[in-house]
Amino acid sequence: MPDTYPLPESNLSALGFATRPLDHLDALIQSHIAEGRYAGAQIALARNGKLGLFRTYGNARTEGGTVPATNDTLFLLFSQTKVLTSSAVWTLVEEGKLSFMDKVADFLPEFAARGKADITLQQVMTHQGGFPSADVTQATWTDHALMRAQVCDFSLEWTPGTRLQYHGRAAHFVQAMVLEAVTGQDYRDVIRERVIEPLGLGNDVFVGVPVSQQARCADTYAPEKRDNSAAFRAAGLPNGGGYATARGMAAFYQMLGHGGRLGSTRLFSPRLIAYVSRSHTGESPDHAMTGIPMHRGLGPHVRGESDRIRGLGTIGAPVTFGHGGVGSSYSWADPTSGVSFTYLTNFVSPDPWHSARLDRVANLVHAAID
Repeated sequence: MPDTYPLPESNLSALGFATRPLDHLDALIQSHIAEGRYAGAQIALARNGKLGLFRTYGNARTEGGTVPATNDTLFLLFSQTKVLTSSAVWTLVEEGKLSFMDKVADFLPEFAARGKADITLQQVMTHQGGFPSADVTQATWTDHALMRAQVCDFSLEWTPGTRLQYHGRAAHFVQAMVLEAVTGQDYRDVIRERVIEPLGLGNDVFVGVPVSQQARCADTYAPEKRDNSAAFRAAGLPNGGGYATARGMAAFYQMLGHGGRLGSTRLFSPRLIAYVSRSHTGESPDHAMTGIPMHRGLGPHVRGESDRIRGLGTIGAPVTFGHGGVGSSYSWADPTSGVSFTYLTNFVSPDPWHSARLDRVANLVHAAID
């Protein structure tokens, strides 16, 4: 694993960015902090293998004493974690150990229970598996045998493949258990060893934060109480328990946006990235996303050409792809320009404000691309 962060720094003008929209972005985030919309934030902007912008705002913690956020602060990724989990599955596809069209029950025989025998990985990864409300209990965080048992006992709510509905928790627990079945390793180790460390991001991206690094974690706030415990941070839930810096996720998306390569490291083939980052669900409405056609890939989702879209920016190029974290964040890559961008905050904001500000944030970045 490289000892240093893999993206060299460069100035914005040299990377082909107009600075005025980014000044507006800076002012917008500062206004959010001043209004108390969220305690802290980070942004990172990269292009063609270079980091052009990395800024941290506000506080990592506000209860029990204020702790300012720094460039080393790790923010909860929520569902941005999903793409990290799916990317570990992609590595097994490129080693010939599985196929996207394999049945989940080929690797988890018990998964065939309750009518799930024919569900494919592709259906699970595109949120068409038929069990969108399924979840596991907290007891599984430290007992993955129990996690596997609960995953395999998921119940269908509709016929697999007949509907698109975001499986907010369920889909990635299935993927995690497939990772463990195929490799014989804890899925958190698989993600770290196969994806994070080869990219040189071992100090910036975590799915399961070790105790020695947990002091770097920002607390997460919401209208309802959030879990900021050491147990949650260590659990590294595959659907929404990762932590990262914005520069770490911007580098990860640089790799995705450049066909699987970051610097001298070729993690995936261009064809694999092209396949997982294209829309597999067309204009089908996502019934968990107010009917928006989310253009689901096998990990990220794609901007497409629909009028309505979440998080990626209304004016983004149609091939722009990425993923968000509930009420808080987004990361994306634009292969047409070589740009990747990450925006992280530590408050779960409700809609409609959340989606409206994400569109403004993303559009300001797109507007800066020459």
